[in-house]
Amino acid sequence: MSLINLPHAVPRVILFDWHATLVDTHDAMYHAIDEILPRLRDLGLYERMISIKQSRTLEDAKLVQYVRKHGQLHPKVRKARKVSRTDIFEVLFGHDQEAKDMAHRAFDAAYRTHCGEVTPLEPDVLKTMEHLREMEIRLGLLSNRNREFVEQEIEALGENGWRESFDTMVCGDDVPRRKPHPDQIQAALSRLNEQAGLHCWYVGDSTTDVAAACKAEIAAVFYNGANWKQDWIDRIFPGTVSYPHRPHAVVANLHELLHQARILKYAVSE
Repeated sequence: MSLINLPHAVPRVILFDWHATLVDTHDAMYHAIDEILPRLRDLGLYERMISIKQSRTLEDAKLVQYVRKHGQLHPKVRKARKVSRTDIFEVLFGHDQEAKDMAHRAFDAAYRTHCGEVTPLEPDVLKTMEHLREMEIRLGLLSNRNREFVEQEIEALGENGWRESFDTMVCGDDVPRRKPHPDQIQAALSRLNEQAGLHCWYVGDSTTDVAAACKAEIAAVFYNGANWKQDWIDRIFPGTVSYPHRPHAVVANLHELLHQARILKYAVSE
C-alpha cells in the first residue's frame, strides 16, 4: 500500500522517530546493549525471555537462542547495525511489558555514559524539514529515549536548527508507556490539538514504530534506511493475529517521504 493511493491521507502532521530515522546513534546504542545483555540474569530478565516457539520469525528465534546461550548479540547482527534497541527488547521479551520496562531502565542507565555520539542519518535532514514546513505541515519528534538523552543529542548536533524544526517533542519518560504503545503519538497530537487520522503520519524505522502508529490510528510510514529487501519487510510485518500491524507506506529515504507528501498535498489542492 502507498499513501499516494490514499487521497484522504493528505498530511497535516508528520511525526518522526529519532534514532535510525533522523540521526545515527548506533555506536552509543550498541555500546549500551553490550553492557546489559551479559547482565540479564542479575537483572532478573533471563528467565523472562520468550520461548523460541513464541518468536515471530526464524531470525527472531535465532536471536533469542543466541542471547540466551551467549549473553550478547550475534556478531552478524551487531555488524549489520540494522536493529533498534526497542525491537531487540520486543524480540527478546514479546508481550511481557514489565520485562521490557525493566530492560529499558537498564539500558537508560548504561546509555548515560555513551550518549552524545550522534550524526545526521542523511546529509540534508534539516532542509527536508524546511520543505515540509513550507507546505504548512506541522512536525513532531518522538523517541523512546529519555528526554535528557535526546536533549543532549540535539545539542551535540547544534541545537538551534534542530529544535526549531519541530513543533513538539515527546520522549520515552514523558508518557506512561513507550512504543509500541501509542502513548507518545497521542501526547504529541494532543499538544498539537490534532485528532488522529491518516492525515497524521508517523515515520519510523522499526516494527515498534509501525505498531505504535497503527494503534494510534494514524498513518504508519516505515523508513527503510537499512535497505531491507521486500521479502524481509513482508516477514517482519506478517499481518497475523499475533503481529497484525503493517505500514501504510515504505520509504527508502526522506526524499521519497517529501515526494509522497508533495504529491498528496498539491494534487488535492489543485
